Amino acid sequence: QVRLVESGGGLVQAGGSLRLSCAASGDTFSAYAIGWFRQDPGKERELVAGITRNTGNTYYANSVKGRFTISRDNAKNTVYLQMSSLKPEDTAVYTCAGGFRVTTDPMDYGYWGQGTQVTVSS
Repeated sequence: QVRLVESGGGLVQAGGSLRLSCAASGDTFSAYAIGWFRQDPGKERELVAGITRNTGNTYYANSVKGRFTISRDNAKNTVYLQMSSLKPEDTAVYTCAGGFRVTTDPMDYGYWGQGTQVTVSS
């Protein structure tokens, strides 16, 4: 099993940047693909970025391509989500999740953090 803890959320003005971190403990971190999901009240949970466990290949939702960058440091057991050019519509609770592959289906991820709030003001 792996335990995931997010940090780095907060309030930022539109056009600003934030870096989220997803720190893991427990099982071998490098054995897990990691996805960053976000959910705003009244909306479905959305995968915004994912990174594979072996090759480090990445996935981005169309809504964040060119603005968000996901990376992982297996030595530090941490995955990062660098968010730039933030927009008010990026406001949501961001949660990292661990699974065996990157998919858009939350059901494919067995481990979840508690989430961190990102609020972008206009």
